[in-house]
Amino acid sequence: MSGDAMSAKLTVRISKELKERMDRFSYVNWSEVVRKAIEEKVREEEVNWALKTMDEISHKARPSKPLAEVIREFRDRR
Repeated sequence: MSGDAMSAKLTVRISKELKERMDRFSYVNWSEVVRKAIEEKVREEEVNWALKTMDEISHKARPSKPLAEVIREFRDRR
């Protein structure tokens, strides 16, 4: 994926101690681990945002009167 026109570079600072611990496992593709963690967090935040938005829309759409009363008024107007 490196050098891909559809990618962006992100720099992350970690402690020297963590870097040394990571170096013990050089066979792990740490860029992929970070990429997957970010994707998972973004998906989680998107779901939370969608749920919040749906809740706000639902709250605004609630009638101020009981539904039976709204239906009765609608029928009476016809």
